[in-house]
Amino acid sequence: MTVTIKDIAKVAGVSYSTVSKALNDSPLVKEKTKTKVLAIAQEMGYEPNFAAQRLVSKKTKIIGLIWPTIERVVLAVLVTKISNEINKTPYSMILSVEPVDKSLETFKKYQVDGVILFEEDVGIQARNYPFPVLVYGVSSKSHSSYPVIDPNHEQAILQAVSYLYELGHRNIAYIGYISKADPRQLKKYEAFRDAIKKFNLDVPDESNIINTGGLDWHAGYSAVHEFLASPNRATAIVGGSYDISSGIIRGLKQHHIDIPKDISLISYDNIPQMATLEIPLTSVGVPIEDLAKKIVDTIIKLVEDENPVQHSTKLTPVLSERNSCIKRNTGTDFN
Repeated sequence: MTVTIKDIAKVAGVSYSTVSKALNDSPLVKEKTKTKVLAIAQEMGYEPNFAAQRLVSKKTKIIGLIWPTIERVVLAVLVTKISNEINKTPYSMILSVEPVDKSLETFKKYQVDGVILFEEDVGIQARNYPFPVLVYGVSSKSHSSYPVIDPNHEQAILQAVSYLYELGHRNIAYIGYISKADPRQLKKYEAFRDAIKKFNLDVPDESNIINTGGLDWHAGYSAVHEFLASPNRATAIVGGSYDISSGIIRGLKQHHIDIPKDISLISYDNIPQMATLEIPLTSVGVPIEDLAKKIVDTIIKLVEDENPVQHSTKLTPVLSERNSCIKRNTGTDFN
């Protein structure tokens, strides 16, 4: 038999309205009463009737998230952090790994209140969806129709090159995925080129820029062979992502190259796992906890504001020093 709010009200000895407010964590209900109601609801096995809730509030309290891949560590960590942040709110999350257009149509049928989209190798057309769409990606004029949370790839890569420059490195390589179809990865590549020009470190033939052709661990591992074959071998590397840099570490170690004594390595991304790699990795990027909180706070604000401001937000990257970089004058000269 289905337990209703009226059943809970009868057992708790309070009004139907009080139970409803308590279940929705209203500040109008005293904490003692709220605790009592929630305990009784749990004991009686109460399950919310989302259809009925929507008739009253016009909202389902559900956020959809479109995830482009289940293979990359960083995105898996970010999705977990986003889920944890949403769990702190009255909202729930539905995850989809289907193509973007299909996912959006599915979420439309489920009548979700808002959607978080990880933009990677895909884009969405400006459409009149019945919910706000928040993109995690690169802000640009083409995104003017929907808001973007931009982790500021260009600032992060500039910080990485600047950090290595201050350590005395003048020959710096970039190993990352370079694809015109992926705006986030392309932005990192462009930012690296701009940074080495800023510090007058430009390599005319771009021999120190290596395209991994992918974003996984093996892509970084395989790129090490090309790096070691370069006649202009760098003394420091900027890795394009956690997964790529993990592969770089394994590839260099397999060739008996010491990190950081022989080659310094700094990576884009900023997740706790970087501190527990076989070589604790100096990294730069928006801390994953901060990124998740900003994404969740923003999508809920877009959902709950009657006239939300549709603008993009660039975040501030943080450089986390660990054990993978040292000053140039203590390293080994390969040239």
